[in-house]
Amino acid sequence: MTLTHLHTAARTARRMVAATAALLMVAGCSAAHNGPPDTDETAGQTLRVGIKYNQPGIGLMDGDKTPTGFDVDVAAYIAWKLGYSPYDIEWVRASTGDRETLLLNDEVDMVVASYTITDERRGQIDFAGPYLTVGQDIMVRADNTTITGPEGLAGKIACEPPLSANTTRLKDLLGDKVTIIEERNYLECARHVVDGTADATSTDDFILAGLAATDELFGQVRLLGVQLSEDQWGIGLPKGSHDVCVAVNEALTEMVEDGSWQRFIDRHTGGTDYKPSEYKNPPALTPCAMD
Repeated sequence: MTLTHLHTAARTARRMVAATAALLMVAGCSAAHNGPPDTDETAGQTLRVGIKYNQPGIGLMDGDKTPTGFDVDVAAYIAWKLGYSPYDIEWVRASTGDRETLLLNDEVDMVVASYTITDERRGQIDFAGPYLTVGQDIMVRADNTTITGPEGLAGKIACEPPLSANTTRLKDLLGDKVTIIEERNYLECARHVVDGTADATSTDDFILAGLAATDELFGQVRLLGVQLSEDQWGIGLPKGSHDVCVAVNEALTEMVEDGSWQRFIDRHTGGTDYKPSEYKNPPALTPCAMD
């Protein structure tokens, strides 16, 4: 077996362990924090959590229905702090376009899915957090030395999913100088970058780092480290969830203080040199909206 094969096998083994740990991590938390919280109010109840199913490093549902990703770890930690066991969590697919709908239709209790906090969304739902500040970055092939920033995309091809806000930012910067091709998600766009069909793809830096850390793409792509925007990810909750929001914010505070937040980041971006902006992370929590 070559060193490359050994490296891939080791990474795959670590990911299999992490997939199980994402749901069982509460047991470790219980030991580290002198036992679980009071579960009387949540005994026998299910916590329905909306997550992405197709974003490696963020939220990914594999064939045996074991979710993995940073958001999955964050959600599992919050669930434990709210008194739920890992087996009480029901994972629900939450695509970008239906996150508010799931909350408005009472199909989930919370959404943890790279969910950017905006004033427009606050008009429909509540947010706890934020728990991560991200910025729009650019991904290119690892051997691409000609594109060093957004201006380098002039005359090039960028791949973006339909209706992406990242496309709008690129167009605002470059106008018709950049050609946009569309794919259904950023994993497909990253594959186009690798095979040369596209020169770049651009979205939140953590999403790109999660892709770059996958076995499929590891070592074949790199992030430029530019910041074309600043967004904050929050925990989506139904409107009128003040008390739950306060409890979730308390869980997020403990997640940072006990080191879990950094461990979750390292677990899903290892080897990519990704580091959240130290001046903006971990972000200050926003007071919960009053009912």
